[in-house]
Amino acid sequence: MPQKLVVVGNGMAPGRMLEHLFEAAPGAYEVTIFNAEPRVNYDRIMLSPVLSGEKQFDDIVIHGDGWYIQHGVTLYKGHRIVAIDRQAKTVTSDHGVTESYDHLVIATGSTPFIPPVPGKDLPGVLAYRDLDDVEAMILAAQSRAKAVVIGGGLLGLEAAAGLRAQGLEVTVLHLMPTLMERQLDPAAGYLLQRALEKRGIEVICNANTESILGTDKVEGVQLKDGRVIPATLVVMAVGIRPSAGLAKEAGLACGRGIHVDDQLLTSDENISALGECVELDGRVYGLVAPLYQMAEIAARRLAGQPGEGFRHSDTPTKLKVTGINLYSVGDFADAPDREEIVLRDATAGVYKRLVLQDNKILGAVLYGETADGGWFADLMKKGSDITEMRETLIFGQSYQGGSPLDPMAAVAALGDDAEICGCNGVCKGKITGTITAKGLTTLDEVRAHTKASASCGSCTGLVEQLMSVTLGDKFNAQAVKPMCGCTDLGHGDVRRLIQAKGLKSIPAVMQELEWKTSCGCAKCRPALNYYLLADWPGEYQDDKQSRFINERVHANIQKDGTYSVVPRMWGGMTSSAELRAIADVVDKFNIPAVKCTGGQRIDMLGVKKEDLPAVWADLNAAGMVSGAAYAKGLRTVKTCVGSDWCRFGTQDSTGLGIRLEKFMWGSWTPAKLKLAVSGCPRNCAEATCKDIGVICVDSGYDIHFAGAAGLDIHGTQVLCHVDTEDEAVVVIAALTQLYREQGHYLERIYKWLKRVGMDSIKAAIVDDLEKRQHYFERFVYSQQFAQVDPWAERASKGVAAHEFKPMAEITPFQEAAE
Repeated sequence: MPQKLVVVGNGMAPGRMLEHLFEAAPGAYEVTIFNAEPRVNYDRIMLSPVLSGEKQFDDIVIHGDGWYIQHGVTLYKGHRIVAIDRQAKTVTSDHGVTESYDHLVIATGSTPFIPPVPGKDLPGVLAYRDLDDVEAMILAAQSRAKAVVIGGGLLGLEAAAGLRAQGLEVTVLHLMPTLMERQLDPAAGYLLQRALEKRGIEVICNANTESILGTDKVEGVQLKDGRVIPATLVVMAVGIRPSAGLAKEAGLACGRGIHVDDQLLTSDENISALGECVELDGRVYGLVAPLYQMAEIAARRLAGQPGEGFRHSDTPTKLKVTGINLYSVGDFADAPDREEIVLRDATAGVYKRLVLQDNKILGAVLYGETADGGWFADLMKKGSDITEMRETLIFGQSYQGGSPLDPMAAVAALGDDAEICGCNGVCKGKITGTITAKGLTTLDEVRAHTKASASCGSCTGLVEQLMSVTLGDKFNAQAVKPMCGCTDLGHGDVRRLIQAKGLKSIPAVMQELEWKTSCGCAKCRPALNYYLLADWPGEYQDDKQSRFINERVHANIQKDGTYSVVPRMWGGMTSSAELRAIADVVDKFNIPAVKCTGGQRIDMLGVKKEDLPAVWADLNAAGMVSGAAYAKGLRTVKTCVGSDWCRFGTQDSTGLGIRLEKFMWGSWTPAKLKLAVSGCPRNCAEATCKDIGVICVDSGYDIHFAGAAGLDIHGTQVLCHVDTEDEAVVVIAALTQLYREQGHYLERIYKWLKRVGMDSIKAAIVDDLEKRQHYFERFVYSQQFAQVDPWAERASKGVAAHEFKPMAEITPFQEAAE
């Protein structure tokens, strides 16, 4: 019979502990979690990109609702534990829920330290610790307020950069002479301050806050020297303290935090604690790497497999501000028995400093170039003697031996115990071993199986190099390539930055994201054009020259230079009038071939380019519009006859198909989108191999998606069941919009599913009705700009008329008389 495990807190540390526990001892525990926050587990490291607009909350969720269901975990969201009864072995939440336990894990994290200055309780004074704080700051940013951040440490600077990215004027007040003085020496602190000031962030060091001014709300911050900094938002980021109050009230041994031994046991053998709330050997921890080490140790002990206990080690510090490369590790304070090696490149903005003692590295500070940080940290951790490499040490691993080495050779030379991912404590041997054992070929797979590069992402390049060394030619380079040679950014980063920076034209994207070419290329321009159309409907004007030929002339080019024309037939239905019009067009323009397509439409092949506008005009006159057979957008909605005519039909599949096609036509998507509606489980419309399919049943509609029947063959997966046709339309439109917003250009919907995961899609479309409605309304809004027939524009309004005119005949110029 499984034991009852209760976890108080649902942060990153307990989440990682449960992952290890379910892997080591599946079924051993019946788990209940009480989370004071009203949501699932998410990556707090990535709050800064959420604040800056580079990521959304969904992007940083670690365990979606489906994960808890899969593992049989009961999660109480928004329940704060107010009492622990150690005698009865129960916990009670502020909502009155009492749960018994065999073993209890306390992971209550930390609370922000708020300096006791007058005005600290005014509306507009916020801490920076969780998603609620970030959402409050984003809301405040909408008023284009002026923000003051008190504290120039890691959190404070990340908050300042995020608020600046949201468009606020930002001032950072820091008590000490230089920024991040606990992690950086003064030289690096100076470079960091200069970089922030270039971004428009004012930095005031030696700033001692006297009070926060205002009556009903924040109006400013007064310093001890009398200066007043106007502000409508004040963010406190001066430090954290372990949240040990609950444990103290329960009678557990506590100091600054909850006292634990190296196996994470408290003074009660039935209670463990881990994370930022604990104190171990006089130390408390706030960085994620030691917390994940605690998680693994606690999980092993709970699984009955205790091993080596927790050991302190220096954890590298990295600043998560896009475009600022900073790394520090170890002890870099001055002392008589220490030496230093310093490299400065003022032009490149590079500063490197190594602190040595007895020919061993004690600390490293890197600014501008940080690629060798992991190598320096590994040498420091092992206590390696650097005598033989002293002359070239500061230049990094690649230069050992006197000349630059291939970076791949440098990675290959690392020992198996070299730490690659500091956030998650993942060493080289685990990554390469897992790649080989599980046959991993993409970065996403390596992240999923090892957690390397899955948090802050700063080690991504190193992980990719390891994959290349391990896999050789088998490495799926496409998974890690930028979107084209014009940029180092991938599709996902470009999409996020377009929104975060409010970029609304191709030139703006190329300038702000530092494109390497003046005008882009045939790979990036169509992608950028799609992203801008999808993100800014009604504001961005389609750039026709950034489309491929088929989308530019709204017909499919054939091998002989002629075109095919496919009018839309709603849900596969037609009429005698439409058929007569098609026949007349075929005869009038001597079209050589007419074919029925697999999508229940008629294709006219062999149309001359100059005839296209006239062909379209005749088809428009009969009430037909473009079938978009060429488009990265909605193509067809295939149907069967359904309950109208079929003896087995359960619902009006034809009517639903027509309704969907008339509602969704004109919408652009990352890749082609084909739908089908089958009137019963016999599936005559082949809905289970389409991008989105509907199977009608007696009780309603089963909605499938992510099928394919071309070069790749994939059956669909079931998204959900709905009871009514109206619900089906909403779910399908919302799903399409989610795909439009998240998909990479030319990424089919089944590949999108594989990349983002079923849990995240269900969370947005099935589980959260408000979010579903949100996506549906965005789709409806975009359609008012999309449903314009391109054939009619060109046939009757002369749009892009130059595309369809034959090249002019140039007669020779008469030679000038001598």
